[in-house]
Amino acid sequence: MKVAVVGATGLVGGMMLKVLEERNFPVSELILVATEKSVGKNITFNSKEYKVISMADAITQKPAIALFSAGGNTSLEYAPKFAEVGTVVIDNSSAWRMDPGKKLIVPEINANVLSREDKIIANPNCSTIQMAMVLNPLHKKYKIKRLVISTYQSVSGTGAKAVSQMENERNGIVGEMAYPYQIDRNCIPQCDVFTDNGYTKEEMKMVNETRKILGDNSIRITATAVRIPVTGGHSETVNIEFENDFEVDEVRNLLSSTKGIIVQDDPANYNYPMPLFAFGKDDVFVGRIRRDESNPNTLNLWIVADNLRKGAATNAVQIAEYLVMNKLV
Repeated sequence: MKVAVVGATGLVGGMMLKVLEERNFPVSELILVATEKSVGKNITFNSKEYKVISMADAITQKPAIALFSAGGNTSLEYAPKFAEVGTVVIDNSSAWRMDPGKKLIVPEINANVLSREDKIIANPNCSTIQMAMVLNPLHKKYKIKRLVISTYQSVSGTGAKAVSQMENERNGIVGEMAYPYQIDRNCIPQCDVFTDNGYTKEEMKMVNETRKILGDNSIRITATAVRIPVTGGHSETVNIEFENDFEVDEVRNLLSSTKGIIVQDDPANYNYPMPLFAFGKDDVFVGRIRRDESNPNTLNLWIVADNLRKGAATNAVQIAEYLVMNKLV
C-alpha cells in the first residue's frame, strides 16, 4: 500500500503520520510531500527516515492513497492530478466539502456511501466532525429540527503559527502574529474570515457540512465560533430542538452505546468533558446533558474532542482504513 501524506511538515500532516503509525496502517511505501522549501527535509516514520519530495515527483509515483492537509488552493490544483493517475485523495481542506459530486465522510456515520469511483473524498471540518458524531444517533431517534451552536476552539485549529503566537505571548516574547489580536488571556469571536452575511466561514461550514453529513437539508442551524487560548481540543455547546420528545436518561444511554463517543456526565462529582482530558485521544466526549427548560423537546449538550485527531488526522486515516478493508482501493 503506497501512501502519500501531502503537507507532511504541518501540524495536521504530522498528526496523520503519528496516527498511521499508531494504528498500524498497512503502509508498504511512504511518500512525504510538502512545499518546495521543505523538499529534502528528513522525517521519521516507524523508525525509518524519509525525505520530503515535491508534488510533481509524488504524482509520478502513483500512490494508492494520498492524505492531503495542505490548504484549499493546493488541493484544488493537485488533488485532481493525483486522481488522474488513480490515487484516492482524502482531503482535509474545505476545497471539496460542499462539491455535490464529492462525498463528505465521517466513517462512523456515512462511510457506506463510498465506492471505487470516489477518487477525491472530503474530510469534514474539525468542529463539525465532533458534533456530527453526537448528533447522528440523536437525529435518527428524535429528528433534529434546529441547532444553536457556540464553539470554543483551540489555537491549534489555526495552525503552528497560532500556537507559537500564544506561547510567545505567555513568555513575553514579541513574535509573528496569526491573529489580529493577542490570544493569550483573551477570546476572539472570529474563526476564519467573515462572509457577506456577517458569519465567518467556520460558522457556515458547521451549517452546511452538518446538513450534508446527516443528509437532511431541513435542519435549521445557527453558529457562533470563538477562538480561545487553549493549545489543543475544541469545545462546543449545542442546543438541539427535536421533532419528538425524549428522556434525558435515554439520551445518555443512546450516546453511551455509540462507538467513538464517551459520555462524561456526572456534574455532582465534577465529571464533564474538557480539552485538558480530550487532548491526545480519538474519542468524542459529551456531557452536561440536560433538558432546555425554556423550550419543548429541546436538549443542551457540551461536546469536546481533540481537533487534530478525530477532528482531522484520525478521521482521515479511518476513511483510508474503510477503503482498504472494503477493497475500494
